[in-house]
Amino acid sequence: MKIAVFGPGPKFKGGIANYTLSLAKELDKRDNVAVDIISWTHQYPSIIPRDFINRSIISDPLEGTKVKVSYVTNFNNPFSWHRTADLINKIAPDILIIQWALAIQGLPINTILRKVKASTKCEIIFVLHVVKQKEESSLDSFLIKLALRHADSYIAHAQKYCDELKQIFPGQKFFMDASGKRALAPQEKTVIKLFHPVYDMFAPDLSFDKEKFKTDLGLKKNVFLFFGFIRRYKGLHNVIRAFGKLAAERDDVSLLIVGESFWNTLDGNKLATKIKKSLFGAVKKIILKQREDESDYRPLDLIRELNLKGKVVAVNSYVPNEDVHKYFQASDCNVLFYLVATPSGVESTAYNFSLPSIATRVGHFSESITDGYNGYLAEPDDIDSMYLAMKKFIEHPIPKELITETAGNLSWERYVNAVLNR
Repeated sequence: MKIAVFGPGPKFKGGIANYTLSLAKELDKRDNVAVDIISWTHQYPSIIPRDFINRSIISDPLEGTKVKVSYVTNFNNPFSWHRTADLINKIAPDILIIQWALAIQGLPINTILRKVKASTKCEIIFVLHVVKQKEESSLDSFLIKLALRHADSYIAHAQKYCDELKQIFPGQKFFMDASGKRALAPQEKTVIKLFHPVYDMFAPDLSFDKEKFKTDLGLKKNVFLFFGFIRRYKGLHNVIRAFGKLAAERDDVSLLIVGESFWNTLDGNKLATKIKKSLFGAVKKIILKQREDESDYRPLDLIRELNLKGKVVAVNSYVPNEDVHKYFQASDCNVLFYLVATPSGVESTAYNFSLPSIATRVGHFSESITDGYNGYLAEPDDIDSMYLAMKKFIEHPIPKELITETAGNLSWERYVNAVLNR
């Protein structure tokens, strides 16, 4: 069987690149399965002022596999869209898996899939990392329909996505199943209701000296972790404020913040960066109708404002994959006080280190986190509720074996079994 996976390849930053890599590696383990990753070279319009390339890669993440990677699709070059379709047609996959997260990518994906469907009989599966966008624009509905209409099957990581599909395609009949069984009726499309698998690419290091690492960073006994890109929707400002209340009454707690500020990866003094920021800001105000510029989001300033120096440790940079384990192994709890939520790669990573998560009761978290079992839930936009959830974790820790049990139910093996259950 030949499978092509379209999405950001290993040279890119972020959760979807990690997902694409992990999915391809798990598929590659199967007998008689050949896997190709067809990757973007540029995922977004050139005016976006951000560096998306993972420049911290130390080793080849595909070493020891037979997975092939081709970097070909440039959002800004329509000719590359046709070259992408030609490459997929040359591979002639039995299954083509598309990573879907951004409506803006609907234009190139539509062009690619129209050409692929005209030449192959492959099953087209969209992995829905998002359906309704976190930052909605006036063009979203059109672009989402333009791309997603080409699917034979969808993989949904949350019930929310199943419901949103029905809203987008009100006349379409869907066959929903968690095992991967496909619809038999020709007028139906399949929705495979799955989960965000545990990122086993990030594994504990048994030789890691946790106590020395904590001492070197100045971390105290109980460590709360915020990990990942710093963006407004992830609510780091609320995490810091809630932690501030906890730290005011306890001297044995630390907050460890690890991640790069999403919109501050380019040299702001360069003319090219200034032009990009100006153009991108203008476009966002018109299309996204946003008056607030997220590049001005500076939650780390709260550390000084709330006098939390020595209680909060911030590593404000992108962490190489080889170093990720250090921060999870040094921590006791993963904090996800998001404003809006989609299935989280950070949550899945935490489970692989037997870390419970405390999260706001928004989006997917109400499905994935059972209060008191594998974490605790707090009310959104309620600092007191968030503070109490952090306090509850200290006073009533979640047993590690419950987290291990949760992780066992979220394996890549189970996930790929469903994908291949045709």
